[in-house]
Amino acid sequence: MRTTATMDVTIMGREFRVTCPDEEREELLQAVAYLDKKMREIRDSGKVVGSERVAIMAALNIAHELLTTRKRGGFDMEEFKRRIVHMQVALDAVMPEQDKLF
Repeated sequence: MRTTATMDVTIMGREFRVTCPDEEREELLQAVAYLDKKMREIRDSGKVVGSERVAIMAALNIAHELLTTRKRGGFDMEEFKRRIVHMQVALDAVMPEQDKLF
């Protein structure tokens, strides 16, 4: 039987409470980090204003990436994991600076 847990995640400085199966916790955290990165990139570009619009643009960009990957004949999970780790390292490097802004 799958067990689920409630956890708090932070996206663009806002906390959200989500429930996920215990075995998917790490993947959820990676998805949160990826979404947070995409949203910050869009916000920082200055071309889109407002959290809701930033979220919609991030969703569109991520959906486009997924569809493009599927068209190329498959999904390279190892490459995806490497990209997530790279993004996490980059986020860790800039988060202290971001914290100063809030």
